[in-house]
Amino acid sequence: MRVIAVANQKGGVGKTTTAINLGTALAAVGRRVLVVDCDAQGNASTGLGVEPMARSKTSYDVLVGEASIADAVLPTVVPGLDLVPGDENLAGVETLLHEDAQKNFRFRNAVEAFRSASAKNEALSPDGRTLDYEIALIDCPPSLSTVTINAMVAANAVLVPLQCEFLALEGLSQLLRTIDLVRGGLNPQLEIQGVVLTMFDKRNKLSDQVASEVRSFFGSKVYQTVIPRNVRLSEAPSFGKPALLYDHKCSGSEAYIKLASELLQRERERNAA
Repeated sequence: MRVIAVANQKGGVGKTTTAINLGTALAAVGRRVLVVDCDAQGNASTGLGVEPMARSKTSYDVLVGEASIADAVLPTVVPGLDLVPGDENLAGVETLLHEDAQKNFRFRNAVEAFRSASAKNEALSPDGRTLDYEIALIDCPPSLSTVTINAMVAANAVLVPLQCEFLALEGLSQLLRTIDLVRGGLNPQLEIQGVVLTMFDKRNKLSDQVASEVRSFFGSKVYQTVIPRNVRLSEAPSFGKPALLYDHKCSGSEAYIKLASELLQRERERNAA
């Protein structure tokens, strides 16, 4: 299971939209996908059609050691895509684990336990299904908190959604410093899987300027696919569906399909190398 943390400490840049729709696009081409909602707002869970009353176990329970990943897995409206939901209890993780020497490794330990159980066909969902995933996408909260650090320590790579606006660039250096700190001791293998330009408005020159600046800094790490500003992307969560189910022909859905293809190509090249 390849674990990718979808992270940016700035809110409103498209993390949840990316986790939901990229996961859906990957599932549509036959990949077995798990989305882990680690945001206290639980927006990824809502966007995948899982109501709050259905979230008996969440990523909070996994982080505090009261449940395994398999215990918390729920099916979604997307065939081939499962979810570990999130809820408001995640807001208390920072305080609860404050004095825990192993607080940054809680989720990594849970992932390793899940991988081990899955290899033995012993990872079972609450409804009795055998669980086995190729890709897990962790939707991180909009802060560099204990939860985000846990996600990065557990992850193989970080996917960074970046809004095509000037202010989005200001917080990027802080995120990069955090990734470097995690690589420096907590997870030396962590890599930047890629940077996704989101909310791109082709009518706005600033979008082009931001995209150009990001590409000059990150080079080939920036995906060629850009995610446009799109009303249908914004509407879909209110119907409990990813945009690819809500309107698969809209420009946002088509962009995420292309992004999934590009991500899989990068993964193939990485495996070959």
